[in-house]
Amino acid sequence: MQDKYNHLDVERSAQAQWIAADAYRVTEDTSGKKPKGKYYACSMLPYPSGKLHMGHVRNYTINDMLTRYLRMKGYNVLMPMGWDAFGLPAENAAMKNGVPPAQWTYDNIAYMKKQMQAMGLAIDWSREVATCDPSYYKWNQWLFLKMLEKGIAYRKTQVV
Repeated sequence: MQDKYNHLDVERSAQAQWIAADAYRVTEDTSGKKPKGKYYACSMLPYPSGKLHMGHVRNYTINDMLTRYLRMKGYNVLMPMGWDAFGLPAENAAMKNGVPPAQWTYDNIAYMKKQMQAMGLAIDWSREVATCDPSYYKWNQWLFLKMLEKGIAYRKTQVV
C-alpha cells in the first residue's frame, strides 16, 4: 500500500486505458436490435484564446456529467468538441502578439485540447472541428451563397 495518494499516476493510468479503449468514440448502432436512444450533448465551442478558465471548466463539467449519466442509462450520447476560431479576433490577437494568425490559433487549440484531455472529459475527439479550417468554413460560405441565390439572405438598412 502507498503512503500517499498520487493523483497524477491514477489519472495517467485511467486516461491511458480510456485512450486505448477509445472509450468516448460514438458509433451508429447498426446491430439491427432495438436502437438505443440518441442524445447530442454539445457545449459551446470555445474561442481558442490560449488557456481554459474556470468558466470553461464549469461549462464542460456540467455537460460531461450529463453525458456520463445518459450513457449509464443506455443512451448513445455524442459529445463532440470544436473551436470557434474564425474571424478578426484571432487575427487581432495574433498581430498583437507578433505571431501569424494560423500559428496563434492552432497553438492555442492544441493547448486547450490538452487541458480538456487532462480533465478526462468524455469528448469524442474524432468529431472535432475548427471553424477556421477551410474544410469547415467552405460549407458556411456555400450555404450563404445558396441563401443569397434564393433571396433568403439580403442586405437591408433597418433601425435596430
